[in-house]
Amino acid sequence: MIKDIRKAAVIGSGVMGSAIAAHLANAGIECLLLDLVPARLTEEEAARGLGTDHPAFRNRLAVQAVERLKRTNPPPLYDEAFAARIRPGNLEDHLPQLAEADWIVEAVVENLEAKKALFARIEPFRKPDAVVSSNTSGISIDAMAADCGPEFRKHFLGTHFFNPPRYMKLLEIVPGADTDPDIVRSLKRFGENRLGKGVVLAKDTPNFIANRIGTYGLLVTLREMQEHGFTVEEVDAVTGPALGRPKSATFRTLDLVGLDTFAHVARNVYDRVTDEAEKAVFDVPELVRTMVERGWIGEKAGQGFYRKIKGATGSEIWSLDLASLEYRPQKKPASGALEAAKLAKGAREKTKALLGAGDRYSAFTWRLLKQVLVYSAEKLGEIADSIREIDDAMRWGFNWELGPFETWDAIGLVPSVQRMEAEGTAVPEWVKAWIAAGHTSFYRKRDGALFYASQGDYKRLEALPEAISLAALKEEGKTVRSNAGASLVDIGDGIACLEFHSPNNAIGADILTMIGQSLEEVRRNYDGLVIANQARNFCVGANLMILLMEAQDEEWDEIDGIIRLFQDTMYRLKRFEKPVVAAPHRMTLGGGVEACLPADRIVASAETYFGLVEVGVGLIPAGGGCKEMALRASKLADHPEADLLPYLAQAFETIGMAKVSSSAHDAFKLGLFRPGDRVVVNQDYLIHEAKKTALGLAQGGYEPVPEARIRVAGAEGKAALKLAAYGMKEGGHISDHDYLIAGKLAHVLSGGDVPAGSLVTERYLLDLEREAFLSLCGEPKTQARMQHMLAKGKALRN
Repeated sequence: MIKDIRKAAVIGSGVMGSAIAAHLANAGIECLLLDLVPARLTEEEAARGLGTDHPAFRNRLAVQAVERLKRTNPPPLYDEAFAARIRPGNLEDHLPQLAEADWIVEAVVENLEAKKALFARIEPFRKPDAVVSSNTSGISIDAMAADCGPEFRKHFLGTHFFNPPRYMKLLEIVPGADTDPDIVRSLKRFGENRLGKGVVLAKDTPNFIANRIGTYGLLVTLREMQEHGFTVEEVDAVTGPALGRPKSATFRTLDLVGLDTFAHVARNVYDRVTDEAEKAVFDVPELVRTMVERGWIGEKAGQGFYRKIKGATGSEIWSLDLASLEYRPQKKPASGALEAAKLAKGAREKTKALLGAGDRYSAFTWRLLKQVLVYSAEKLGEIADSIREIDDAMRWGFNWELGPFETWDAIGLVPSVQRMEAEGTAVPEWVKAWIAAGHTSFYRKRDGALFYASQGDYKRLEALPEAISLAALKEEGKTVRSNAGASLVDIGDGIACLEFHSPNNAIGADILTMIGQSLEEVRRNYDGLVIANQARNFCVGANLMILLMEAQDEEWDEIDGIIRLFQDTMYRLKRFEKPVVAAPHRMTLGGGVEACLPADRIVASAETYFGLVEVGVGLIPAGGGCKEMALRASKLADHPEADLLPYLAQAFETIGMAKVSSSAHDAFKLGLFRPGDRVVVNQDYLIHEAKKTALGLAQGGYEPVPEARIRVAGAEGKAALKLAAYGMKEGGHISDHDYLIAGKLAHVLSGGDVPAGSLVTERYLLDLEREAFLSLCGEPKTQARMQHMLAKGKALRN
């Protein structure tokens, strides 16, 4: 078994190697990053008088890679400070330091001989129990380690991270023939627990699982498109969200990956498979070869299947006309199939709607899907041992909402196979035998558990013990209370979970009502409350549509009532006599943040983008957000003589600039999280960890939070904050309306026109919040901002 991995080494500081090192640093692991010694001095190095023996020259490649990590967007690091956990070096001077590493990751050029030569250099320095892995995307694991000794091969395997490693969930672990099974099991758990990955076990075959299926699907799509005369934008309209796939669909994905990379991955299969039919599919189309020859390889070259064209009125994205190989303005496709898919809810219903409309887009979808489904079934046993590994790999590696076998179930296994056979498509024998045995789906649920097809029978899917599924608990009848916007679910051990499930999890009266009812239920029957959900985003704010409608109708009493209800509910949550733990993930904005701030603890997913963004729609936080930030500033300046203004200025900037954290760690730097709050790397474990935290608070003799007296900066602080905003306006950084909003925000955060150092109540600050919010709702420019956000999904600068 692997001992705890505390130190790692990554060899190869290119895009992938440095990003792997960054994610290891994210997980708290010290990492040595090695690369080649450069061939020659740069002019700058020579001017500085450096020689070829100077560390700055010899470590240059790795040092530059670490510096790039700090500038890359989206950031590979949760916090720029984590770069200090990466120690740069080179392969000539620092190989002996590999003896300190518990895990050595190779991430050099995709060339078998180069990798074999590197492992020969590594082997003498590797300590006896250290694991060595390759981040290859498809080179044979056994071939790479063929010349190494038995102990090396026992500890050697493939660990294929998907790019970018911080953001992509999939990690394919690929054992070799001699890899110790205990090493595989323990590294799998390490990947899940410490790195937050979804881990699948792949076979040592070309391109493993996700790239094998994904590349096949992309190649089939290209051929179907050319054969039947579809445009680039038509294909992307079909193969994106309409099919439960990412917005990047087919051609934006290829542009992002790079057509040169795509061609290399396809060639890897072409060169290594023996079946002529399969070989033909992986023969890169002439179109792609031509584009690569011309350098039209995608985003990194400025053009691929799409190209940004600058015009007199701004930039437009044009698409490639495949007949003329010239770029032209996009033509938005329209069809009954696309419209039906748009109206359907969820990937299953969207796929069925797309197939069922009966137009040319439906026919295209069917031809594409049937080939991918059949190919996935043909590869079972060759690339992976279970359909679950294949489905997980495609969901986590390509961001499909449904894997191939889940898709097959969604469209109807039996009727789809009948149609395939009627059209002359050869369906794998094991699929036909599965149906002949009376099975009508690859997956089924029984007694709250999920089972999947495996070796002629259903096998129970064993969930990770730390992964709590609210959907599964609700199926088991664990719902305590529910309405249209939220549910209270019993998650065991005396803890209940409040789950939002309104459209976009937007906070409205139904959620606020359920919070109140949940507090009563927990007061009577539970020891603590967790606020969490498992939607794509935790909560993107309050219901803006209702607010705009009321403002346009000048229903000021209605708005006042809505805000009072929000404030009162959050106040009750904060004063509750049992512990409350909020567990946000991904987008947590505006009212979603205000639902977390009253909690005793926040236990957040590492990928949490947390921010009070109300200024973007012409408002300020009024569900207690301003009050909580003023309270935190007061606590930080905990001595009566301490200067409050620096802490207040940070809150003013954070709210006034609508700053959103780039990670949960970044939320600490913005002052949105407190020292006692926690970060969980694996989002699947989030509710489990929040529950543990709530239990710990309850068992530790929890006492409710008393009403606070808040020291405020008063009129003097307000003037200082407004002066800073005035400088921004005069410098052209904010508009007149921004300055108006900033003045309202300064008034609330500083406690209004009271003397500096005054002590005020939380209720007093809530009243200021509400008054400012109401006044801004009446501003035409604020209403224009709200309307623009609802229509366009982005802020209006007016």
